[in-house]
Amino acid sequence: MKFITNREEILTPLQICVSVIEKRQTMPILANVLMIIDNGQLVLTGTDLEIQIIAKINITTTSVGSITVPARKFLDICRLLPAGAEIKFERHGDKVKILSNRSRFSLSCLPAENYPEFTESGFENQFFINAGKFKKALDKTIFSMANQDVRYYLNGLLLNISNSKLKLVASDGHRLSIYEDQLEQATGFEARIIIPRKGVLELSRLLDDPDAEIKVEFSSNNIRIFIKNLIFSAKLVDSKYPDFSKIFQQDFFNQIHIQKQLLKEALTRVAILSNEKFKGVTFDFNPDSLKISTHNPEHDEAEEELFIEYTGEPLSIAFNAQYLLDAVSNLDSELAVLTIASNASSCFIDEPNDCAYKFIVMPMRL
Repeated sequence: MKFITNREEILTPLQICVSVIEKRQTMPILANVLMIIDNGQLVLTGTDLEIQIIAKINITTTSVGSITVPARKFLDICRLLPAGAEIKFERHGDKVKILSNRSRFSLSCLPAENYPEFTESGFENQFFINAGKFKKALDKTIFSMANQDVRYYLNGLLLNISNSKLKLVASDGHRLSIYEDQLEQATGFEARIIIPRKGVLELSRLLDDPDAEIKVEFSSNNIRIFIKNLIFSAKLVDSKYPDFSKIFQQDFFNQIHIQKQLLKEALTRVAILSNEKFKGVTFDFNPDSLKISTHNPEHDEAEEELFIEYTGEPLSIAFNAQYLLDAVSNLDSELAVLTIASNASSCFIDEPNDCAYKFIVMPMRL
């Protein structure tokens, strides 16, 4: 097995494959990247058995074959070689030699036959979507996912396809993000799947070309996405996402319009003196004014007043400042619209016109 490639051609695909490989492994071979030469292409594969990324590179090859090499060592060698360097790769038994100009490296390898197979079932559903559109949908929801919650279905993102409608939902139990969009082609099916947290974060990084067209295939157990010369695969979360539709079926106070930038700046300043653990801030709505205040166990206090158009009864409600900042920062318009449920159980944050994005925050007790 021999091939010659350029540092720039192999570096990015190698980094992408290594990103899914965990530092601590149950099987030593999972710390390696699988390399296969076939039909004038070098195929790199990295996996943690939950997520897999395959990258294909066109190369100058003199022979076919396969081997697994220590992923991070190989990546560091390629990364630290000079820009534009030519890399020669040769296999000798259970070792590979990497040659570049005056540099010589020899790595101990493991046979490709022992590399675990990533099990995938038949993909009965598929759709095509613009990478920029999908990336925007992920960015608007990704931060609301739970991290290591015992309700494991929250440690991921709900992808809901209903013919030509795309809906992404993420929640950690204290806040909820919803993003809706239209697909250009009708799919003719309805499906709901939960993509795991690590897979969502990796996928967001892969969608770096907003003009690319991507193909998404999925079954009840797996999802596979084709992005240019990459194939991303992940095992889905085996669970049902909770029904959140009831949150819309309640009475609300009048909408409150606030300049997004003013609200962001005021929240950021007040949050400095909030309790470090809970980040709680109190909103006091009065006719024509909003007072944002906080205090902490060290008896520090902060208060800001904003002029707003509000005609309802005086209302006091507390929120996690970071949750509000995450929501407001993701709005595209200059105005933020706050709609509070009449029983003060939730606050909707969206834009004045029918926007594709809704953010819901549960209040805190301070």
